This record gives sequence, C-alpha cells and structure tokens, in this order.
Amino acid sequence: MSKIADRIIALCGGPQTISEWLGISPTSVYRWTYPRSSGGSGGHIPQKHIEPLLEAAGRRGIPLTLQDFFEDAPLPSVNSAGKEEGEAPAATQIHDAWLAKARTLSHALPYMRNYADKTFVIKFGGHAMGDADLAKLFAQDMVLLKQVGIDPIVVHGGGPQIGGMLERLKIKSSFVDGLRVTDKETVEIVEMVLSGSINKEIVWAIQSAGGNAVGLSGKDGCLIMARKLARTKRDEGSNIENVLELGFVGEPAAVNPHILETLKQSDIIPVIAPIGVCPEDMTYNINADTVAGSVAEAMNAKRLLMLTDVEGIKDKSGNLIPELSVQEARELIADGTIQGGMIPKVETCILAVQGGVEAAVIMDGRVPHALLLEIFTEHGVGTLVRRA
Repeated sequence: MSKIADRIIALCGGPQTISEWLGISPTSVYRWTYPRSSGGSGGHIPQKHIEPLLEAAGRRGIPLTLQDFFEDAPLPSVNSAGKEEGEAPAATQIHDAWLAKARTLSHALPYMRNYADKTFVIKFGGHAMGDADLAKLFAQDMVLLKQVGIDPIVVHGGGPQIGGMLERLKIKSSFVDGLRVTDKETVEIVEMVLSGSINKEIVWAIQSAGGNAVGLSGKDGCLIMARKLARTKRDEGSNIENVLELGFVGEPAAVNPHILETLKQSDIIPVIAPIGVCPEDMTYNINADTVAGSVAEAMNAKRLLMLTDVEGIKDKSGNLIPELSVQEARELIADGTIQGGMIPKVETCILAVQGGVEAAVIMDGRVPHALLLEIFTEHGVGTLVRRA
C-alpha cells in the first residue's frame, strides 16, 4: 500500500492537527491510510482535500507540493534557513513536530481531569481484535488510560475464534437469528476459547505494553449470574410465536461488582470473558455486547465504549450521526434507519444509559487509537448515545 498519506499526515503533525485545519474528524484523516477494501483511500489523500491541505501547510511553512500527493518520493524538509533539503528533517521541522505533540497533550488535559477516577467499560471485538497491530495499539491505550487515572474494564468477544476451534474439532455449529446454538459439548469449547486463549492473549498484551491486567470470566467471584436466554420467533404462516431452542445461550441476570470494585482500587485492569453461570451450576455463553452493557450499568460507568467494524450509527443517506438521545435512537430503530446487527448494539447502549451510564459510544475499532480520539478530543469518533 502507498505510504503517501502516512508520510504527509506525519509531516503535518498528525490526524488531530489536520482535522483542525480542514474541519473534519480525526477518523476521516485516519481513513486516508486504510486500504480501499476496508473503506479507506488506499494510502492517498482524497482529491477534495488536496488543495485545502496544500494551502494550510503552506501557511505554516510546511513545504508540500502537488507532486508530493501523487508520488512516493521522499517529502522535503526545511533547514533553519528555510531551504528545502532531501536529507533528514531539519531542526525546525523536528521542533514543529514536538510542538504538535505538546499541543495534543495540552488539549487532552481537560478531559483527563474530567474523567479521573471514572470507570470506562470497553467492549473489545471485531476486526480490531483479530488484527495483531490494532490489538497491540488497543493494549497500549488501556495502559495509558489507567496511567492517567481512568479505570478501564475490558469485555471481549471471540465469535470467529470459537468458529475456528469448532471447525478444527469437526463440531458442527448452527445459528438462529444470529445467535450460535450452543449444546453442552459446544459450550465447553466456547468457555475454553473465551476464558482461555483469547482472554489470556489480551491480558498478556496489556502486560507487555507495561500495564497490569487480570483475566476473569463471569464465574470468577460470581461476577455474572446468568439465566437461559428466551427468544421467540413468529411463524409468518400461522402467526404463532414459537420458542427458539438455543441451548446454553444466556443473558446476565445479575452482575456482582464486588471483585471489580476491589480491582478498581489497584493498578490492575480487569479483562472479562462473556461466560456466565446460573444457580444450578450450568455454564452459559453470553453475547459480549450484552455483558459489557450490564457491567457498565452495575459499575455506574461514565462511558460504555463499543468497538465495532463500522463508523457508528448512520442516517438513511449513509452519513454518520455523531450524537443521539435515547428517544431519537428508538425512533431510528422504529423507522428502519437502524437495522440488522446494529439493532442489538444500539439497544444495549439504550439499556446501559437508562441504567445509569452517562453515555455509550459505538465506534470504529479499525481506526488506530480510536479510544484515545473519542476520550481525549473534542470531535470524538463514532456515535454517542445519551439520555436526552
């Protein structure tokens, strides 16, 4: 992939700086570096932004030319006299880059103060969890949040990994209305993958990034007491509601926050696998979004942040909606604007906000450092769902 966008972004001081110059979101700037197959610009600057970016860079003494946007040639730098060079960056350019970083930190300070000692529940899943580079950045972001006084709690999914393990073991798996039918043999594999390999990979990634983490499932400390998920489906011919048999698929009946409250007083980041247990000692596979929402509600979290493979909630024209009230979100579900797999995610956000969470955000986990952009910048990313 072309590195033109990467180099120009770096020279101009980063996505946040360019977003301020052009009046667009940092997420839009990051998308310049995405491959076209992922909805990006393939490493090139979109044509409509080239001229404004040239003008903005020129006003700040950054020597970009039109040619730089179309060739993978080394970008010019300037020496102390203002002359172009093809060699290493000059002192003035390095100084400007450090100033840009200092400005970013300065802008983040009010958010750090506002969110100090607050709990943020982060649902980690989708492409971000399957991409090694993005997973590494996610772990670094968790460590940073803890260092600046925020208390992150990670809840992770693992559908693709479960499917891969079942296929390796030649165990057939089926879905009903997007939910995996989970018999006794399957739930044992689900627990092994979620509470075992995936959970420990995330824990180790956080620790490798300099943090301290511990892996939990709903069984630890009676964290998530579950009940069997009851779903019905109307038969179109007879108009009769039929009960769906999903096996060991559950939903949270209660979340016991004691162990999480204890960990909050330490430097440890909890990483939760979405496995629950019922009073009859049966293990249940629970949707990770649902667990994240229930944990956020039980912890009276400041934010529920859901990393997905989409930008957020979009209107009928395909434009991102930056902010919605609970009532507006319900109306968009009713009129069909929100549909398919986005409905349960939005419903999770609605329930969490109604349960006491200040706000919930659905965001694109494929954007590097999406969490930091959401938490520490004015623009944020994705769609924020609030009470009113």
